Amino acid sequence: MPQAKLLIADDEAPVRTVLSAALEEFGYEVRTAEDGFSALAEIRLEVPDLLISDLHMPRMSGFELLSVVRRRFPSIRVIAMSGSFSGDGVPPGVAADAFYEKGSHPGLLFRIVKAITQRERSLSRESPSALAPIWIPSNGHDHAGEPYVMITCTECLRTFPQVLGDGTGTIQEANCVYCCSPIQYAIVQQQNPALPLDFQRKPGSGSPTLPGVPNVSF
Repeated sequence: MPQAKLLIADDEAPVRTVLSAALEEFGYEVRTAEDGFSALAEIRLEVPDLLISDLHMPRMSGFELLSVVRRRFPSIRVIAMSGSFSGDGVPPGVAADAFYEKGSHPGLLFRIVKAITQRERSLSRESPSALAPIWIPSNGHDHAGEPYVMITCTECLRTFPQVLGDGTGTIQEANCVYCCSPIQYAIVQQQNPALPLDFQRKPGSGSPTLPGVPNVSF
């Protein structure tokens, strides 16, 4: 039976080196990432069986990373690790299956990894299918007069402005400025943002209509 594939996310290079080398000795296939954004990029390349993540990292913390992973990749088993918490219980609000206290005996981490990777989980570990494009309204024009929208990345949940290109009625693509995830989006076309929806010109009509008022010529 092949060993589980692991991903270690930690901003300290010595920690990544020591843990990956030790786990590889046990036959695990190990990849590493230096922060949450790098971990998401590795997950897009190949979904691991188990993610071991530090909670305190720059750019994107482990708290944020594990929240995104639990929402987007629920099949990934997760071990949170930190030196800021003690004991073996998962800290409150942390989306993890287990916790490892940094600085405690490494053998404890190996036992946790072995126990978690041997658990059965019914959810598929395949990469999630492509999502439908997100539909968003135009936000108007920026300081340079360019039309733009505010996009919330579906992977890292960060929001950023995106200048619109030509053909705003079609599906467009952008890359998240934080985690570089590809995003497909489309613009909601409004009939006339200055008028209520019911006060629109009907096809074939020479005048607008008001709700509850007979249609008369002006």
